[in-house]
Amino acid sequence: KPKTKRAKRFLEKREPKLKENTKNAMLIKGGNANLTVTEVLKDIYAVKKPFAVLYKKKNITRPFEDQTSLEFFSKKSDCSLFLFGSHNKKRPNNLIIGRMFDYHVLDMIELGVEKFVSLKDVKNSKCPEGTKPMLIFAGDMFDVNEEYRRLKSLLIDFFRGPSVPSIRLAGLEYVLHFTAVDGKIYMRSYKVLLKKSGCKIPRIELEEMGPSLDLVMRRTHLASDDLYKLSLKQPKALKPKKKKNISHDVFGTTYGRIHMQKQDLSKLQTRKMKGLKKRPAEKSAEDGGVSPKKSKSA
Repeated sequence: KPKTKRAKRFLEKREPKLKENTKNAMLIKGGNANLTVTEVLKDIYAVKKPFAVLYKKKNITRPFEDQTSLEFFSKKSDCSLFLFGSHNKKRPNNLIIGRMFDYHVLDMIELGVEKFVSLKDVKNSKCPEGTKPMLIFAGDMFDVNEEYRRLKSLLIDFFRGPSVPSIRLAGLEYVLHFTAVDGKIYMRSYKVLLKKSGCKIPRIELEEMGPSLDLVMRRTHLASDDLYKLSLKQPKALKPKKKKNISHDVFGTTYGRIHMQKQDLSKLQTRKMKGLKKRPAEKSAEDGGVSPKKSKSA
Protein backbone atom coordinates (compact mmCIF):
# COMPACT_ATOMS: atom_id res chain seq x y z
CA LYS A 1 0.00 0.00 0.00
CA PRO A 2 1.31 3.49 -0.83
CA LYS A 3 2.33 5.62 2.14
CA THR A 4 2.41 8.97 0.33
CA LYS A 5 0.15 10.69 -2.21
CA ARG A 6 2.99 10.72 -4.72
CA ALA A 7 3.36 6.93 -4.46
CA LYS A 8 -0.41 6.57 -4.81
CA ARG A 9 -0.41 8.61 -8.04
CA PHE A 10 2.53 6.57 -9.34
CA LEU A 11 0.68 3.29 -8.75
CA GLU A 12 -2.54 4.66 -10.28
CA LYS A 13 -0.65 5.43 -13.51
CA ARG A 14 0.47 1.81 -13.72
CA GLU A 15 -2.95 0.30 -13.04
CA PRO A 16 -4.80 -1.41 -15.93
CA LYS A 17 -6.88 1.06 -17.95
CA LEU A 18 -9.62 0.75 -20.57
CA LYS A 19 -7.47 2.75 -22.98
CA GLU A 20 -3.83 1.95 -22.30
CA ASN A 21 -1.02 4.48 -22.57
CA THR A 22 1.27 4.53 -25.60
CA LYS A 23 3.68 1.59 -25.41
CA ASN A 24 7.20 2.54 -24.37
CA ALA A 25 10.30 0.72 -25.56
CA MET A 26 13.57 0.08 -23.72
CA LEU A 27 16.81 -0.19 -25.69
CA ILE A 28 19.42 -2.27 -23.89
CA LYS A 29 23.07 -2.73 -24.80
CA GLY A 30 24.59 -6.16 -24.18
CA GLY A 31 27.85 -6.80 -22.36
CA ASN A 32 29.78 -7.28 -25.61
CA ALA A 33 28.09 -4.75 -27.92
CA ASN A 34 30.30 -3.26 -30.64
CA LEU A 35 30.17 0.18 -32.30
CA THR A 36 27.69 -0.90 -35.04
CA VAL A 37 25.15 -2.26 -32.53
CA THR A 38 25.56 0.84 -30.33
CA GLU A 39 24.89 3.14 -33.32
CA VAL A 40 21.83 1.08 -34.34
CA LEU A 41 20.36 1.40 -30.84
CA LYS A 42 21.03 5.18 -30.79
CA ASP A 43 19.36 5.70 -34.19
CA ILE A 44 16.28 3.64 -33.33
CA TYR A 45 16.07 5.56 -30.04
CA ALA A 46 16.10 8.81 -32.07
CA VAL A 47 13.26 7.46 -34.26
CA LYS A 48 11.24 6.18 -31.29
CA LYS A 49 11.60 9.23 -28.99
CA PRO A 50 9.90 10.30 -26.72
CA PHE A 51 8.38 6.83 -26.14
CA ALA A 52 11.69 5.09 -25.46
CA VAL A 53 14.33 4.59 -22.75
CA LEU A 54 17.98 4.05 -23.73
CA TYR A 55 20.19 2.20 -21.24
CA LYS A 56 23.77 3.35 -21.91
CA LYS A 57 25.51 0.95 -19.53
CA LYS A 58 26.34 -2.56 -20.71
CA ASN A 59 24.17 -5.35 -19.30
CA ILE A 60 25.56 -8.88 -19.32
CA THR A 61 22.46 -10.95 -20.10
CA ARG A 62 21.25 -13.47 -22.67
CA PRO A 63 17.49 -13.05 -23.31
CA PHE A 64 17.02 -16.48 -24.93
CA GLU A 65 18.60 -18.24 -21.91
CA ASP A 66 17.46 -16.02 -19.02
CA GLN A 67 14.64 -13.45 -19.21
CA THR A 68 14.55 -12.31 -15.58
CA SER A 69 16.72 -9.20 -16.14
CA LEU A 70 14.51 -8.06 -19.07
CA GLU A 71 11.39 -8.51 -16.93
CA PHE A 72 13.05 -6.53 -14.10
CA PHE A 73 13.91 -3.62 -16.44
CA SER A 74 10.40 -3.76 -17.93
CA LYS A 75 8.80 -3.37 -14.49
CA LYS A 76 11.27 -0.67 -13.46
CA SER A 77 10.80 1.55 -16.54
CA ASP A 78 7.17 0.55 -17.33
CA CYS A 79 8.08 -0.58 -20.86
CA SER A 80 6.25 -3.28 -22.79
CA LEU A 81 8.64 -3.34 -25.80
CA PHE A 82 12.38 -3.95 -25.88
CA LEU A 83 15.34 -4.02 -28.26
CA PHE A 84 18.50 -5.78 -27.07
CA GLY A 85 21.78 -5.42 -28.96
CA SER A 86 24.83 -7.68 -28.67
CA HIS A 87 27.83 -8.92 -30.69
CA ASN A 88 29.88 -12.12 -30.61
CA LYS A 89 31.73 -14.43 -33.00
CA LYS A 90 28.79 -16.84 -33.40
CA ARG A 91 26.14 -14.11 -33.86
CA PRO A 92 27.76 -10.84 -35.03
CA ASN A 93 25.79 -7.56 -34.92
CA ASN A 94 22.84 -9.16 -33.17
CA LEU A 95 19.48 -7.49 -32.34
CA ILE A 96 16.65 -9.06 -30.33
CA ILE A 97 13.29 -7.32 -30.67
CA GLY A 98 10.41 -8.37 -28.43
CA ARG A 99 7.40 -7.38 -26.35
CA MET A 100 5.99 -8.07 -22.89
CA PHE A 101 2.62 -9.16 -21.59
CA ASP A 102 1.96 -8.55 -17.89
CA TYR A 103 5.73 -7.87 -17.44
CA HIS A 104 6.65 -11.30 -18.87
CA VAL A 105 8.23 -11.93 -22.28
CA LEU A 106 5.48 -12.70 -24.81
CA ASP A 107 7.55 -13.18 -27.96
CA MET A 108 10.94 -12.11 -29.29
CA ILE A 109 12.77 -12.47 -32.59
CA GLU A 110 16.53 -12.37 -33.17
CA LEU A 111 17.77 -10.39 -36.17
CA GLY A 112 21.26 -10.06 -37.58
CA VAL A 113 22.45 -6.73 -39.03
CA GLU A 114 24.27 -7.29 -42.33
CA LYS A 115 24.39 -3.68 -43.53
CA PHE A 116 23.75 -0.44 -41.67
CA VAL A 117 23.55 3.22 -42.75
CA SER A 118 23.08 5.61 -39.81
CA LEU A 119 21.26 8.93 -39.56
CA LYS A 120 24.61 10.77 -39.56
CA ASP A 121 25.72 9.22 -42.85
CA VAL A 122 22.70 10.56 -44.79
CA LYS A 123 23.14 14.32 -45.13
CA ASN A 124 19.50 15.33 -45.48
CA SER A 125 16.97 17.18 -43.33
CA LYS A 126 15.42 15.05 -40.60
CA CYS A 127 11.88 14.78 -39.22
CA PRO A 128 11.12 16.42 -35.85
CA GLU A 129 11.11 14.32 -32.71
CA GLY A 130 7.91 12.38 -31.98
CA THR A 131 6.72 12.24 -35.62
CA LYS A 132 4.30 9.36 -36.13
CA PRO A 133 5.56 7.23 -39.05
CA MET A 134 3.60 5.60 -41.86
CA LEU A 135 4.44 1.87 -42.01
CA ILE A 136 4.62 -0.01 -45.33
CA PHE A 137 5.24 -3.77 -45.60
CA ALA A 138 6.16 -5.34 -48.94
CA GLY A 139 6.67 -9.04 -49.67
CA ASP A 140 4.53 -12.19 -49.61
CA MET A 141 6.48 -13.62 -46.67
CA PHE A 142 4.76 -11.21 -44.28
CA ASP A 143 1.43 -12.92 -45.13
CA VAL A 144 2.51 -16.52 -45.80
CA ASN A 145 5.10 -17.41 -43.13
CA GLU A 146 3.97 -17.51 -39.47
CA GLU A 147 7.31 -16.20 -38.13
CA TYR A 148 7.33 -13.29 -40.59
CA ARG A 149 3.66 -12.58 -39.82
CA ARG A 150 4.50 -12.34 -36.10
CA LEU A 151 7.53 -10.16 -36.93
CA LYS A 152 5.25 -7.80 -38.88
CA SER A 153 2.91 -7.56 -35.88
CA LEU A 154 5.91 -6.90 -33.63
CA LEU A 155 7.30 -4.15 -35.87
CA ILE A 156 3.89 -2.45 -36.08
CA ASP A 157 3.67 -2.56 -32.28
CA PHE A 158 7.18 -1.13 -31.95
CA PHE A 159 7.01 1.78 -34.41
CA ARG A 160 3.31 2.74 -34.55
CA GLY A 161 3.51 5.45 -31.88
CA PRO A 162 0.47 7.06 -30.20
CA SER A 163 -3.05 6.49 -31.54
CA VAL A 164 -4.51 9.77 -32.85
CA PRO A 165 -8.18 10.69 -33.50
CA SER A 166 -7.43 12.65 -36.71
CA ILE A 167 -4.55 13.37 -39.08
CA ARG A 168 -3.48 16.30 -41.25
CA LEU A 169 -1.73 16.12 -44.61
CA ALA A 170 1.34 18.06 -43.47
CA GLY A 171 1.82 15.59 -40.59
CA LEU A 172 2.36 12.67 -42.99
CA GLU A 173 6.06 13.32 -43.45
CA TYR A 174 7.82 10.12 -42.37
CA VAL A 175 7.73 6.62 -43.95
CA LEU A 176 9.20 3.36 -42.65
CA HIS A 177 9.36 0.72 -45.39
CA PHE A 178 9.97 -2.99 -44.65
CA THR A 179 10.63 -5.42 -47.51
CA ALA A 180 10.94 -9.20 -47.08
CA VAL A 181 12.64 -10.90 -50.03
CA ASP A 182 15.14 -13.79 -50.45
CA GLY A 183 15.23 -14.51 -46.70
CA LYS A 184 16.19 -10.94 -45.78
CA ILE A 185 14.33 -7.96 -44.32
CA TYR A 186 15.23 -4.51 -45.67
CA MET A 187 14.29 -1.55 -43.47
CA ARG A 188 14.35 1.87 -45.14
CA SER A 189 13.19 5.25 -43.84
CA TYR A 190 12.15 8.18 -46.02
CA LYS A 191 11.04 11.76 -45.56
CA VAL A 192 7.91 12.73 -47.54
CA LEU A 193 8.24 15.92 -49.58
CA LEU A 194 5.03 17.65 -50.69
CA LYS A 195 5.77 19.51 -53.95
CA LYS A 196 3.58 21.82 -56.03
CA SER A 197 1.53 20.01 -58.68
CA GLY A 198 -0.77 22.76 -60.03
CA CYS A 199 -3.85 21.26 -58.37
CA LYS A 200 -5.20 20.57 -54.86
CA ILE A 201 -3.39 17.22 -54.48
CA PRO A 202 0.38 17.79 -54.04
CA ARG A 203 3.08 15.83 -55.86
CA ILE A 204 4.79 13.34 -53.53
CA GLU A 205 8.53 12.70 -53.48
CA LEU A 206 10.49 10.45 -51.10
CA GLU A 207 13.92 11.44 -49.80
CA GLU A 208 16.04 8.86 -47.96
CA MET A 209 16.60 9.95 -44.40
CA GLY A 210 18.14 7.03 -42.51
CA PRO A 211 18.62 4.77 -40.67
CA SER A 212 18.56 1.89 -43.17
CA LEU A 213 19.17 -1.74 -42.16
CA ASP A 214 19.61 -5.05 -43.98
CA LEU A 215 18.45 -7.74 -41.55
CA VAL A 216 18.36 -11.52 -41.53
CA MET A 217 16.18 -13.59 -39.18
CA ARG A 218 17.94 -15.91 -36.73
CA ARG A 219 16.28 -17.41 -33.64
CA THR A 220 12.64 -16.94 -32.61
CA HIS A 221 10.77 -17.32 -29.33
CA LEU A 222 7.03 -17.08 -30.09
CA ALA A 223 4.18 -17.25 -27.58
CA SER A 224 1.75 -20.17 -27.72
CA ASP A 225 -1.58 -19.62 -29.48
CA ASP A 226 -3.51 -19.59 -26.15
CA LEU A 227 -1.21 -17.00 -24.55
CA TYR A 228 -1.19 -14.87 -27.72
CA LYS A 229 -5.00 -14.99 -27.82
CA LEU A 230 -5.14 -13.97 -24.15
CA SER A 231 -2.87 -10.97 -24.81
CA LEU A 232 -5.27 -9.75 -27.53
CA LYS A 233 -8.32 -9.95 -25.26
CA GLN A 234 -10.26 -6.68 -24.97
CA PRO A 235 -12.23 -5.51 -21.92
CA LYS A 236 -16.02 -5.76 -22.19
CA ALA A 237 -16.45 -2.00 -21.84
CA LEU A 238 -14.54 -1.38 -25.09
CA LYS A 239 -16.46 -3.92 -27.16
CA PRO A 240 -19.26 -2.33 -29.24
CA LYS A 241 -22.76 -3.24 -28.07
CA LYS A 242 -24.68 -5.51 -30.41
CA LYS A 243 -27.75 -3.77 -31.82
CA LYS A 244 -30.86 -5.86 -32.46
CA ASN A 245 -32.53 -6.17 -35.88
CA ILE A 246 -29.58 -4.55 -37.70
CA SER A 247 -27.60 -6.40 -40.35
CA HIS A 248 -24.91 -5.57 -42.92
CA ASP A 249 -24.34 -6.98 -46.37
CA VAL A 250 -21.00 -7.63 -48.09
CA PHE A 251 -20.89 -4.07 -49.46
CA GLY A 252 -21.25 -2.51 -46.00
CA THR A 253 -24.87 -1.38 -46.43
CA THR A 254 -26.85 -1.31 -43.17
CA TYR A 255 -30.29 -2.88 -43.06
CA GLY A 256 -32.75 -2.42 -40.20
CA ARG A 257 -35.84 -4.51 -39.45
CA ILE A 258 -38.92 -2.80 -37.97
CA HIS A 259 -41.60 -4.80 -36.12
CA MET A 260 -45.10 -3.27 -36.44
CA GLN A 261 -48.53 -4.39 -35.25
CA LYS A 262 -51.18 -5.49 -37.79
CA GLN A 263 -52.81 -2.39 -39.19
CA ASP A 264 -56.56 -2.03 -39.89
CA LEU A 265 -56.60 -0.46 -43.35
CA SER A 266 -60.33 0.37 -43.14
CA LYS A 267 -59.54 2.93 -40.44
CA LEU A 268 -56.64 4.41 -42.39
CA GLN A 269 -56.90 8.19 -42.63
CA THR A 270 -56.56 9.31 -46.24
CA ARG A 271 -56.86 12.65 -47.94
CA LYS A 272 -60.25 14.23 -47.30
CA MET A 273 -62.23 14.68 -50.53
CA LYS A 274 -65.89 15.47 -51.09
CA GLY A 275 -66.27 12.59 -53.52
CA LEU A 276 -65.00 10.06 -50.93
CA LYS A 277 -67.39 11.17 -48.18
CA LYS A 278 -69.86 8.52 -47.02
CA ARG A 279 -73.56 9.18 -47.46
CA PRO A 280 -75.91 9.01 -44.43
CA ALA A 281 -77.47 5.78 -45.77
CA GLU A 282 -74.03 4.07 -45.94
CA LYS A 283 -73.19 5.18 -42.42
CA SER A 284 -76.47 3.79 -41.04
CA ALA A 285 -75.95 0.50 -42.87
CA GLU A 286 -72.53 0.14 -41.28
CA ASP A 287 -73.99 0.85 -37.82
CA GLY A 288 -76.59 -1.93 -38.35
CA GLY A 289 -79.73 0.13 -38.03
CA VAL A 290 -81.75 2.87 -39.64
CA SER A 291 -81.08 6.31 -38.28
CA PRO A 292 -84.22 7.97 -36.77
CA LYS A 293 -85.76 10.74 -38.80
CA LYS A 294 -85.24 14.21 -37.56
CA SER A 295 -88.43 15.66 -36.07
CA LYS A 296 -89.57 18.76 -37.83
CA SER A 297 -89.58 21.82 -35.68
CA ALA A 298 -93.02 23.35 -35.15
